[in-house]
Amino acid sequence: MEFRDYYEIMGVARDATQDDIKRAYRKLARKYHPDVSEDANAEARFKELGEAYEVLKDPEKRAAYDQLGANWQAGQEFRPPPGWDDGFEFSGDFDGVGGDRFSDFFETLFRQGQAQGGFQRGREMHVHGDDRHARIAIDLRDSYLGAARSITLHAPELTGDGHVVTRDRTLNVKIPKGIHDGQKIRLTGQGGPGIGAGKAGDLFLEVEIRPPNRCRIDGADVYLELPVAPWEAVLGATVELPIPSGNVDLKIPAGSNQGSKLRLKGKGIPARPPGDLFVVLDVRLPPADTDSARALYDKMSRELAFNPRAGLQGLNK
Repeated sequence: MEFRDYYEIMGVARDATQDDIKRAYRKLARKYHPDVSEDANAEARFKELGEAYEVLKDPEKRAAYDQLGANWQAGQEFRPPPGWDDGFEFSGDFDGVGGDRFSDFFETLFRQGQAQGGFQRGREMHVHGDDRHARIAIDLRDSYLGAARSITLHAPELTGDGHVVTRDRTLNVKIPKGIHDGQKIRLTGQGGPGIGAGKAGDLFLEVEIRPPNRCRIDGADVYLELPVAPWEAVLGATVELPIPSGNVDLKIPAGSNQGSKLRLKGKGIPARPPGDLFVVLDVRLPPADTDSARALYDKMSRELAFNPRAGLQGLNK
């Protein structure tokens, strides 16, 4: 997927005002409208303009695009880094875009907003302030134990002269014990300001848990890939397993194999109900980097009746 430079498509500078962007779109839309244009690529150009305008006309989408696109050039291979929009603050409800109207590039950036309620193309005058949404990343330990964290959110704003700027604000947030991936923390009154005497909206923080190495998270369940020695798998062993809530003794049954899965009930994220911890064994071979180690491997090759490729017999029949 290639990066799409929406400013280049619209023919405007990156510091263009919102009025500049609106004027450029109107001019180009008239020029490339398929009903009037004689350009062979008018339909594709018109669609491309619509996609660019969908982003640049909205201060929030534009600010998010600017943050991600600062180090990219049109035509470059594009893969958005994980968590690129963490801490970015959006207002309102996502009103649905997509289908075949926009490119994969647009969908990759902004379809995620559908799950977050992250974008709004228009604002309505109302008494109650807008609810706002942001996504924050936390460590697995924070989910197990709970935590108090100071977070900085980036909120796009439109200045009086029509430029988009980003205002940062710092909040102290209590992360409840047992929260898991995708759940939201509600901060009452921390959303958009109300109109007149109206109350401020709320701020909803969607939590994304950053798993440690060799770990993945599924709801409240935690999956850990645990390296073990061959003799621990074959003969059985008890190993000390460090988890955020404290060390636990894990019994590895004799005769375990690569990929064997052990379940520790209730040792996952302490939600309601608590999740489980699934330990997946990763049998590691010791290196044969000394004469004695090589002699041991040689002895095993001669004394053990072991054919790791027995299951491949008959594949050529």
